[in-house]
Amino acid sequence: MSVPASVLYPPFNIVRLSHIVLTVTDLQAARAFYADTLGLQVTAEDERRVYLRALEERGHHCIVLEKGDRGVANELGFKVFDEEHLERAKAHFDQQGLPTEWVEVPFQGRTFRTRDPLGIPLEFYARMDRLPPIHQQYALYKGVKPLRIDHFNCFSPDVRASVEFYNSIGFRLTEYTDTEDGAELWAAWMHRKGGVHDIAFTNGLGPRLHHVAFWVPTPLNIIDLLDVMSTTGYVGDIERGPGRHGISNAFFLYVRDPDGHRVEIYCSDYQTVDPDLEPIRWDLKDPQRQTLWGAPAPRSWFEEGSPFRGVGLTASKLKSTPIVAP
Repeated sequence: MSVPASVLYPPFNIVRLSHIVLTVTDLQAARAFYADTLGLQVTAEDERRVYLRALEERGHHCIVLEKGDRGVANELGFKVFDEEHLERAKAHFDQQGLPTEWVEVPFQGRTFRTRDPLGIPLEFYARMDRLPPIHQQYALYKGVKPLRIDHFNCFSPDVRASVEFYNSIGFRLTEYTDTEDGAELWAAWMHRKGGVHDIAFTNGLGPRLHHVAFWVPTPLNIIDLLDVMSTTGYVGDIERGPGRHGISNAFFLYVRDPDGHRVEIYCSDYQTVDPDLEPIRWDLKDPQRQTLWGAPAPRSWFEEGSPFRGVGLTASKLKSTPIVAP
C-alpha cells in the first residue's frame, strides 16, 4: 500500500497545534485536576470557564475548561503563520465546501471555526494574547510540571481519509500502522511543529477525541505524578502506563480527568523537521508498536473517548483488532 504523499507547499501555513476546549460538568473539580494535580497554570477564570497554560508557553491558554451538562470535546485549535494565512485558510475551507464562521474568542485575535470532512471541530487563528514568560519561575512548577501542549489523538472511522485531508493542508506523516495485508491504514501520526505529531488518528468509532497530550521534562516527573495521584484520590484515574511507546519512542502515562477526558503525559520523542523524512511503518500485530515495554493497553484505551459536541458517530471502516491487555 502506498501512503498519501506529503504536500510541502500547502494552501496556507499552520505553525502548530495550539489549544483545546473541553466541556466539563464540574468546573471546580476539573480545575483542581488540571491546575492543582497536573500543574497547569490558570491564566483567567470566571463562573463558566477556566483558561490554563503550560510553563513554557507564552500564549494565553492551551486548554479551556467550559462548564456544561456533559463531558464533551469542542474545538481543536491551531495557530497559522499570520493574518494573510488565516484568510487563505478560511478561503480554502470555503472552497472545500466545509462550514466556516468568524467567531469572537476571548484572548485571541481574529478566529474562525470549521470542521474537517469527518466532522472534527477546528479553530484557526493567527494571534493570541501574549503573557510574560514563566519558564524560569521554578516555584510554579507543580504536579507533573507540564511544559507545553504536545498533540491531539482522535478516533477516526476512516484513517486514510483523515490522512489525505490533513496531508492536503500541510501535515506530514511520520509513522503509521497498516493492516496485515497492507491494504489500509489503521493509525497515523502527523506533524507540523517538528515532533512526531501534532495530531494522530486511530481506527475506531468516531470521530471522537482519544486524548490530548502534554510534554513534561523527564520520565521522573511522571513517576512523581503517579505518587501524587495515588495519594490524593486519583489512583482510579490512572489508566495506562508508565511505559515507552514503540511508535514515537516516547515515555508515556495516560490518566483520565473527572469527566473521563483522557490526558497523556508525554516526553522523549524525536525530531522530524526534514521535509523529506520517510514515514516509519508498523505492523498492527507487532506488540512493540503500541508498547515498546510496559503492560499492553487496556480495552478502555481502544474503545472509550470523548465525543465532539454536535458530531454524529460513524462505525469504523476497519475491523482489525490490535493486541489488548487481558
